[in-house]
Parts: sequence; structure tokens; C-alpha cells
Amino acid sequence: MFSPLRCKGGDQAHVASNRVPFSPNPGNYGDRRRAPRRELDRRLVQRERELEAARLICQALSQHINVDELVENALRIALEVVDADAGSVLLADDKTQQLVFRYVIGEKAEQLRGTAIPWDLGVAGAVFKSGEPAIIGNVARDTRHFSGIDDTTGYKTLDMIAIPLKRWEGQPIGVLEVLNKRSGELNKDDIDILTIVSALAAQAIEQARLFEAAKLAEVARLLGDIGHDIKNLLTPVITGAEFLQTELNKLFGSLTAVGISGTQTSQMLCNRVIGLLQDAARRIQDRVREIGDCIKGLSTPPQFAPCRVAAVVDDVIKTLHMLADEKKISLRAEGLDAIPLISADERRLFNAFYNLIHNAIAAIPGGGSITVRGHIDLADEAVHLSVIDTGRGMSPEVRDSLFTDRAISRKAGGTGLGTKIVKDVVDAHNGQISLVTEEGKGTTVHVRLPLMQSGASPR
Repeated sequence: MFSPLRCKGGDQAHVASNRVPFSPNPGNYGDRRRAPRRELDRRLVQRERELEAARLICQALSQHINVDELVENALRIALEVVDADAGSVLLADDKTQQLVFRYVIGEKAEQLRGTAIPWDLGVAGAVFKSGEPAIIGNVARDTRHFSGIDDTTGYKTLDMIAIPLKRWEGQPIGVLEVLNKRSGELNKDDIDILTIVSALAAQAIEQARLFEAAKLAEVARLLGDIGHDIKNLLTPVITGAEFLQTELNKLFGSLTAVGISGTQTSQMLCNRVIGLLQDAARRIQDRVREIGDCIKGLSTPPQFAPCRVAAVVDDVIKTLHMLADEKKISLRAEGLDAIPLISADERRLFNAFYNLIHNAIAAIPGGGSITVRGHIDLADEAVHLSVIDTGRGMSPEVRDSLFTDRAISRKAGGTGLGTKIVKDVVDAHNGQISLVTEEGKGTTVHVRLPLMQSGASPR
């Protein structure tokens, strides 16, 4: 505005003035000046949150090179920095085109771990496909929300953020979800923070996968060398057993000729034990050959042929009979003779039942029993088999990890691979496997196998 000044001669002149004009509401000016300051303060707090999130995630991820540990720590930090109640990390499986719940935090988290959903289903699927984050203030109003997960767990999702798990550039490897902010509602500031966590976590997970792939390559090379040595070392075992059997038969024949009693029983026992040694050695050679083929990239498909389940289980029981006798455990089969020929890979089926019964023997302190029971279901066109033991049973943690890559061994020196082998065999036969267990009372494993496989039929 202009202010009048008195000049010589009494005339007035107007000059520019910087004075603030009068306002009937003196508070307006202060608000206008404080508004930019509040926005700057908000941005400063947000940057501090982002830096703290980056510091936490870098600190946590630098301490681990295992994928599962990385996923768990990334999720915990994500929930911490946005003050959310629950969440999950889903990793993509390119082979099955599914998103798999790799780690979950919240009510009934164990029910979700390992669960897979189509990678284009729900909010997670939409985020994975688009590569863009999504924030939902009220999931009940969003048609993309897959309520089946809430129904399964009983957990009610109110609001959520889904972030593609990816580096700053590149394709997503999964999805990070956070649910139900404890104070207030999830907002865009939380998306910015979670984007940092997601990008750093994705980079660490990819590096961990590369490290694990390199380790597997080295393990494969070493397995090839070990397998070659095992095959060569088994040759004198097999030929030596054959020579020993021939010599023992001559010796027992001489003893019988001179009238020494009891030689026939001893001869039968020796022949049975030598036969077990020869069969076991040949099976080891077959497995070693499989390892060699696998390393060369020649995975052997199942060789389906007419197979009698009773004969396979009988061979397993004969092989493990002496081990069970040492612990005074009885092995028996019930109802298997009534099962007709099925289409199966006999060698793989032997491996599956060998692992199931061998594991059961280890789970029984002594004096118990293991029963393999089976029947045919013509309506289902399948055979239903059960391996029932009176052992210690197992905890929920061990039970939930069975038949997966996370299998936990309960045996001293065990690797946990046995049950995974069983699951692979059942899958190869297009079957299903499940179990019922109770700590202190024992375990029952149920196996369903189709009577016929595509491209093969029992005669």
C-alpha cells in the first residue's frame, strides 16, 4: 500500500510501504505463516521415519543370508515401522504361478504358512501383477479383497497395505502385506516407508537365493564325486556277498553231511541276511545312479508298471525286520493281500514305505508296534494305505513341517529329508498324503494312491 508523507510546502506525497494491511481477523496471518512450517515439520518427521526404517532393515538383513530369516526379519521391521498388528510375506513360485505365504505374523499364523494362492487372486495378486502398491482403508468395501484367508484364520482384516516385493527397478518377487494399523489408519506415508523396506528386503532375498544356488551347485558337484565313489565301493560288497554265500553253502553242506544238527536253520538265516545285504547294495547303486542323472539334468520320470503293494511292503518289512527286532518292535501288514495290482513305480514306492517305517521305528522307544494297513476303494478308484505306529507322536511344529522342505528330523543325526522323499513319491503317483498324530500316543500316516496312472494300466 502507499502511505502519505508531508513534504515541504505542506504537500503530501505517497510512497510504497511494506506494512501489513489491517485485517479484521488478526489470526489469519499467523495461520498462513504456520501452515508451511507444519508441512515442513511433517515432512521432516516422515524423512526421519524413512531413515530409521532403512537403518533397521539394513541392520537386520546384514546379519542373515538365509531366505527364511531374511523374510521373517523384513516382516517384523515392516510391522514395527508402521505400527501394524499383523502381516505376511508372500513369495512367487514361477513353476506353479502361485504366491506362497512364506512368513506370517498374527493370530493363527501357523495355519497360513506354506499356503498358496493363485498369483492373480485378491489384493496380493493385483499388486504382484501390476507392480504397484495398494492401500485399502476398508477391505469390506474392496472387491479385490480375498476373504477366504480371513475365514480360514478367523482374523478380521480392517485396513491393509500391499507392497510389491521388488528392487527399485525390476519385476516383483512377491508381496509384502501389513494389516490393521494400531493407531489411526494406514496412509500414503506408510506406503513410502514400506517401499524402502520392500526394496531393500527384495534385494537381500535375491542375493540370498543366488548364494543358496551357488551352494547347491557346489553340493551337486560334490554329490557327483561321492556318488561315483560309492558306486565303486559297493562293487566289492556285492561280489564279496555272492562269494560268501557260495562258500557258506559249501560249508553248511559239509556240516550236514557229517551229521551235525541245526545247520539247515543257520544256513537259511545266513542266506537271508546275505540276500538283504545284496538287495540293499543294489538299491543304493540305483539311487546313486539317480543322483548322477539328476546332476546331468536327466531327471528320471516314474516308471509305472503293474505293481503289487503287498509285495513292496513285505520287502520293506523284511529289510527292516532286524532293526525292529533290536528294539522289540513288531512289524505287520494287514489287508494288503486283498489289494489288486495297481499302476505304480515299484522302486519309488519301496523308498516311500521304507522311509515311513524307518521313521516310525525311530519314533518308538521300544516294545511297540508298526502296522501297515490297506484297502481298495472301487468308488474312489484308489488304494488307501495307513502306516500306524505306537510311538511318541509329534509336536504341532514338527507335524506342520512334515512333507515340506522345512521338515524337522526327530532322529539323532537325521536330516528331515525322509518325509520329503515320501511326499515326492506320492505326488509322482498323483496321490495324497496326510497324517494324524498325538504326542505320547503315536502317529498314523494316510496315503491314497490311484489304481491307474495315465498312460499305464495294471494287467
